[in-house]
Amino acid sequence: MRKLISVFLLLCFTVTAFAQEALAPHEVYDYAPDLPYEEIERRYNELDLEIDIAFNDRVHAFINYFTVRDRDYTREMLRRKEVYFPIFEKYLAKYNLPQELKYLPIIEAGLNPKAVSGPQAVGLWQFMSPTAREQGLHIDWYIDERMDPEKSTEAACKYIAWLYGIFKDWKMTLAAYNSGIGNVWRAMRRAGHKEDFWEVYNYLPRETRSYVPQFAAILYAMEYADVHNIYPTEILYPIDYDVVKTNQFVYLKTLADEGRIDIEEIERLNPAIKKGAIPANLKNFELRIPRYQSRYFQTHKESILAKAEADKVEFEKIAKNMPGSTFGKEKVVYRVKSGDVLGTIARKHNVRLEDLKSWNNIRGSLIRVGQRLDIFIGPDFYDASSVTANQRDQPIPDSKLHVVQPGDTLWDISRMYKGLSIDRIKELNNLKGNSIKPGMKLRIG
Repeated sequence: MRKLISVFLLLCFTVTAFAQEALAPHEVYDYAPDLPYEEIERRYNELDLEIDIAFNDRVHAFINYFTVRDRDYTREMLRRKEVYFPIFEKYLAKYNLPQELKYLPIIEAGLNPKAVSGPQAVGLWQFMSPTAREQGLHIDWYIDERMDPEKSTEAACKYIAWLYGIFKDWKMTLAAYNSGIGNVWRAMRRAGHKEDFWEVYNYLPRETRSYVPQFAAILYAMEYADVHNIYPTEILYPIDYDVVKTNQFVYLKTLADEGRIDIEEIERLNPAIKKGAIPANLKNFELRIPRYQSRYFQTHKESILAKAEADKVEFEKIAKNMPGSTFGKEKVVYRVKSGDVLGTIARKHNVRLEDLKSWNNIRGSLIRVGQRLDIFIGPDFYDASSVTANQRDQPIPDSKLHVVQPGDTLWDISRMYKGLSIDRIKELNNLKGNSIKPGMKLRIG
């Protein structure tokens, strides 16, 4: 009986083995080979990197993370890389930068051009808005070029080249890219004016201490993924495209419908278009359309663009009700008082609670007395109950002055008189902000 069981088990194992041989490598079973420390170190050193980050226990710990603990992340990066690596390689070569830097957007943004961090860094290269604008990227309600793979990559290359010109060391350059020049200089001073990354390591912000070893580790994991039995289930490839220059308002949904183009492909090719439309004031905006539909589009270009422009009214109706939208609204700054909660503040200003939280980057419900909240209010959201009946829509008085009462805001005052806006009040009274005090006399006409 035991012999029969043994033969049966052996047969099952043999059949399973043959079945597994027919599968792709990643489908056999997702085992992580147990490579010795010394072998990983040898393979790492064979990479012969221009960005020379010494192999050590910290680098090894992150290699273990990307090849053992979170293999799915590495597998997903392998799946996406063909879309973005050619772009990175092109601009890195243009600015004579190490090709290894193409792995930086993996730890920055997971190769996601629309990635947004908690501190509001955006895009593949995680630019904060001041740095992005310094590098010539355009950011407004409609467009955020930090999400444009081509433009953001060139901006990142220029910025990294500038940082390297300051530090003359790639590890310190990476640290400065992550935490800012000031934090790196501060760490160098505290370390006794040392200039080597590992000597200032303990004085850097915690995130930056992990950043450089993490970069080295993901580089290794991507280069040796097959050695660690990591394969993508499928590979994404870039969409071939042609460029159409526009000088008008374009509603993408209408353009896609009229141009017989999949709207998801338009959005994937143009991730910098945040709200589904191109504003009229952007001249020679380069819209990418799939090459397979380019001939039809060019043949019918005039009528397609005319319809995409004509649907501006429809777009504006949708835009006003987008979650967190500020489209067509005026900004009011509200200072939190004792007893306030977010729900009552939202109701008082007749805005959605989720919008109020979005505008102020609030994840929970905690607010503090004295905190300033940005509230965006438009005509469709005006809370008539905040103004008494005998105040509402009065003509501007002959005196053309309004005496600020306790609780008055610029928004309240603008709605008391016909034809008066917040911007007009600020212009008439040379106000820089929205702060006013009881007893102030404001010109209103």
